[in-house]
Amino acid sequence: MTTTTKTTETRTALRAEHLTVRFGGLVAVNDVSFTVPEGGIVSMIGPNGAGKTTFFNALTGLYELTAGRVYIGDRDITNLAPHRIAALGVGRTFQNIRLFGLMTAEENVKVAMHSHLRSGVTATVLHTPRQRREEREARETARELLDFVGIGRAADEYARNLSYGDQRRLEVARALAVRPSVLLLDEPTAGMNPRESARFTEFVHRVREAKNLSVLLIEHDMSVVMRVSERITVLDHGERIAEGTPEQIRSDARVIEAYLGKAARERRL
Repeated sequence: MTTTTKTTETRTALRAEHLTVRFGGLVAVNDVSFTVPEGGIVSMIGPNGAGKTTFFNALTGLYELTAGRVYIGDRDITNLAPHRIAALGVGRTFQNIRLFGLMTAEENVKVAMHSHLRSGVTATVLHTPRQRREEREARETARELLDFVGIGRAADEYARNLSYGDQRRLEVARALAVRPSVLLLDEPTAGMNPRESARFTEFVHRVREAKNLSVLLIEHDMSVVMRVSERITVLDHGERIAEGTPEQIRSDARVIEAYLGKAARERRL
């Protein structure tokens, strides 16, 4: 009798191969390879100036790569324009909130839907039945996303009038509006108190499960990183110095030194 053994292969949602970004003579990110598995929650950490946000900006087309390639699944998205990368399934938030302050929360979310709308300028001007239907559906979707992130009550409020925490949630709703397969969160708990950060950790898991996507986040709050991440990559001076599970990263001597200095590492050991 022949026995068949099944193997489970983890598919990759996002990967970077030998990604390098230089600004003149400054090497901001140097030969970093990185993967986000489908359905995974992974984090990138490192001291200030380690190159984390530069890495994010290169993935999403805001910075041009000096070398290397970036893929969504098997599709090469290297150096595509940001709007094309978003349309291919990459949603992101920013370290510094980038909302349209004089637009309502609903309008901010609807802006992100434009790549999925089919009505052109003529249909919009003539207010055709198709355009009216799309507008109604966009409004319903925006409201659903605002409810999902917990700020449905603020749909008609100007973004600039929302609390800091609600503005962070609005950014997530807007990122979800592009229907991403991968969600990139840049310092999502910055400015939050410990209770808010703990709730956000639970929220990230809920987003992953409910929207069936993969999550990559940059985060400075190590308690958040250790609770939310399945794998962690550590950058220092633009180079990858460690990668592993939260338990492996917590005890890695190079990581301890990068964050706390050699003297602190020697005291710890």
